[in-house]
Amino acid sequence: MLVVVSRFQLLSDDQWALIEDLLPVRTGKRGRPFSDARAMVEGIIYRYRCGIAWRDVPAVFGPWQTIWTWHRRMASDGTWDTVLQCLLTAAGTAGLVDWSVSVDSTIARAHQHATNITRSTGGWVELHGSADRAA
Repeated sequence: MLVVVSRFQLLSDDQWALIEDLLPVRTGKRGRPFSDARAMVEGIIYRYRCGIAWRDVPAVFGPWQTIWTWHRRMASDGTWDTVLQCLLTAAGTAGLVDWSVSVDSTIARAHQHATNITRSTGGWVELHGSADRAA
């Protein structure tokens, strides 16, 4: 049996099976036909993995506008949070997660003139401003 894997297929069938049921499904509303959920998710993964702009996502995943819309909707309705929790739970159950925490308490002090806050220091400016009021 020959298995052809494209460089654009980013998820294995086992990985896809873990998250497939958590993603949006056809709502039955009229309008544009439902896009392939796997292509959309793989387009999102490809975009983040390569660090490219949305407009540069290869056409094999579908229109970049659709991929961006999917990502935006899934981020706003909490779908990505649900997917993350599912994957973390599965990985934790399998013993694949080793939580190591590193805390850095470095303090970087800035010079007083490094801020953009104006500070009244008195002197000539205040004396000049008060001269108009004294008259």
